[in-house]
Amino acid sequence: MTQELIDYLARELKAMHRLYDRVTADVDEAQLNSVPNGGKQNIAFSLWHYVRTEDNVINFVVQRQPTVWLQGGWPEKFGIDAKSQGTGFTDAEAKGFRFDDIAAFRRYMSDVFAATQQFVSSCSPDDAARMVTVKPLGEMTVLDCVSGMCMTHGYRHLGEIEFAKGLVSAKGGATI
Repeated sequence: MTQELIDYLARELKAMHRLYDRVTADVDEAQLNSVPNGGKQNIAFSLWHYVRTEDNVINFVVQRQPTVWLQGGWPEKFGIDAKSQGTGFTDAEAKGFRFDDIAAFRRYMSDVFAATQQFVSSCSPDDAARMVTVKPLGEMTVLDCVSGMCMTHGYRHLGEIEFAKGLVSAKGGATI
């Protein structure tokens, strides 16, 4: 494991986080909570699910510390179960998911992204090679966990959000 690989991951996550900020900057609550025709979920669900996953992976799974979600009292602020992150939701649950304060959610998202950047920027090659258990996937290195569960998963949901944003008639999308 090289420091160059860790530095690359930190740069790519930072770039992805900027795209999340840009693509959601002009989304209002109506667009956020609209389910595109024929769709199974809204932007709110995809956005919340991804950010909660990154929070869980970086803070709980990798660092074994409380999540930003719990530390910030976000479950109570949004009226959402403290342990939930959307994995295993039915189509009806994902379709019905909503939140009405995008500005508050952006604060949570910003705090999660800052915690991720802090962790990845301070990660050593030994840290990156350490094994962690990701349920239900099993054991993997911290590097594989962050790369797969954060970056790959994050870009997948970012694409969903950009596509849904176009379908609900929001302005443009982020340019990659």
